[in-house]
Amino acid sequence: MRVVLFGYQTWGHRTLQGLLESDHEVALVVTHPASDHAYERIWSDSVADLAHEHGVPVLVRDRPDDEVARALEEADPDIVVANNWRTWIPPHIFALPRHGTLNVHDSLLPAYAGFSPLIWALVNGEREVGVTAHMMDGELDAGDIVLQRAVPVGPEDTATDLFHRTVDLIAPITTDALDLIASGRTDWTPQDRSRASFFHKRSVEDSRIDWNWPAEDIERLVRAQSDPYPNAFTHHRGERVRILSAAVSRKRYGGTPGRVFIPEDDGVVVVAGADARTGRNRGLVIRRVRADDGTEYAATDYFRTMGGYLTPHP
Repeated sequence: MRVVLFGYQTWGHRTLQGLLESDHEVALVVTHPASDHAYERIWSDSVADLAHEHGVPVLVRDRPDDEVARALEEADPDIVVANNWRTWIPPHIFALPRHGTLNVHDSLLPAYAGFSPLIWALVNGEREVGVTAHMMDGELDAGDIVLQRAVPVGPEDTATDLFHRTVDLIAPITTDALDLIASGRTDWTPQDRSRASFFHKRSVEDSRIDWNWPAEDIERLVRAQSDPYPNAFTHHRGERVRILSAAVSRKRYGGTPGRVFIPEDDGVVVVAGADARTGRNRGLVIRRVRADDGTEYAATDYFRTMGGYLTPHP
């Protein structure tokens, strides 16, 4: 089939690479300009550069404008494929090709529509994540599912691990879905909208640790904000401290959330949970931290004395 790609960053790059290696013809690529947003500087392989290397025409836009619509009409595609396109694609664009638009999204829709699905899924303790190829309609990430593939989430997996595991699914799920569409299939699976959830873009505020959370949730937040993502952070004696590695304590600890309490194993326990006063909660064992100057420390070296509190703000 003749394909136009709307794609951005490494997700779009992998999609384009898969299309270029397939029997489908890429007639046009539309991508976003490079961004200074903290999360958009990560996994930022250039879709435009890859298209140029293969002689594919490229338009760089924040959102589809009249020129994009004209270029799409001239390209006369059988289908549009979208992956990690960050702005709304209007109906006169997504419905223009003969087969409409196939969107590729890195979650198991209908859950985790929107932004940063892998991070949110890990924070929430999901047991699996994956990639969904679905037909685009007027509601974001809500169209009928063509294909869906999942991978398990292990107890020590980070968001970085899950990114690498799911990004490898992109090229095959895209080309397999296109082959199904080209075969004449249209019996796709409607999404159960009662199970839908939609998540906003992440920002620095979303990495700030709230010590009222249970230790289990904070530990997952630390793994979800693994390098190269902006790390989960807190403040100690007025200085920001990034938490690089943590675990849930073996023992139960009571007191006030955020209290730097006692060494345990290879780390230092911080009291956690809104009901920590009951003494029924596990604490968070901080193992490794990074100071604002970039220096990394074992927690036992950074917290030389016990006592004091970790706080969300200086």
